[in-house]
Amino acid sequence: MTICYFTATGNCLYVARKIGGILLSIPQLMRQEAITIEDDAVGVVCPVYNAEMPMMVRAFMRKAKILTDYFFFIYTYGAGFGEAYAHAKLAAEEAGLKLSYVNAIQMVDNFLPYFDMQEQIDTLHKKNVEGQLETVCRDIAARKTVDVKITAFTKAQMAMYRKRLADKWLRKDTALSYSVNDSCIRCGICAKVCPANNVVVTKENGVKFSDHCEVCYACLHSCPQHAIHLPKEAGTTQFRNEYITLNDIIQSNE
Repeated sequence: MTICYFTATGNCLYVARKIGGILLSIPQLMRQEAITIEDDAVGVVCPVYNAEMPMMVRAFMRKAKILTDYFFFIYTYGAGFGEAYAHAKLAAEEAGLKLSYVNAIQMVDNFLPYFDMQEQIDTLHKKNVEGQLETVCRDIAARKTVDVKITAFTKAQMAMYRKRLADKWLRKDTALSYSVNDSCIRCGICAKVCPANNVVVTKENGVKFSDHCEVCYACLHSCPQHAIHLPKEAGTTQFRNEYITLNDIIQSNE
């Protein structure tokens, strides 16, 4: 089994490790000229971003040649996942794949404009993450299948989510609005954890953001000085999955 994952604060890497198999980082795969993955089972583990998948994961689905009899999609989410299942099915079909199984695991939501990370961390125990993981792992081991139906209502919901959420928040130029305060020590960690190579740090010019952001907030959550900020944040606490190290994130995304 092979799992391709996208992670910013560790939730998806943790889920991928729990499922097991060969783990491949999607940001690293996307730097290859061509991507071919062949296994008896192949899965994608990624977060829900505004009711769908991250932009890079969608690009990965278009670029990769995946050969498998069992293709699955596992999302992580905080507040809700909207029509993410439908997006997974359509992305699979566009790639010439049949979506065998899809599920979502509720964890900490690291979307800083809406969620206070301390409140998310304090209430995490109520979500029974390990119980959700056991169900997913058991289903995949048994090669369980599900059928995602896409109706006219589903398509209307997808269009609504895109207009109200995705088009507003999933923008490649998002990081251009970030600010960096005087506590920055120019350590370069923000550049190392960025999955999109969107950050450059130099001693002369400090932290500079470009216009191909994935809106994952890895840079904000990983900064040891808490120097990077959004124009609007719901709280001041940073987050990283407790079972994932900073070096894990760097190795996945650098």
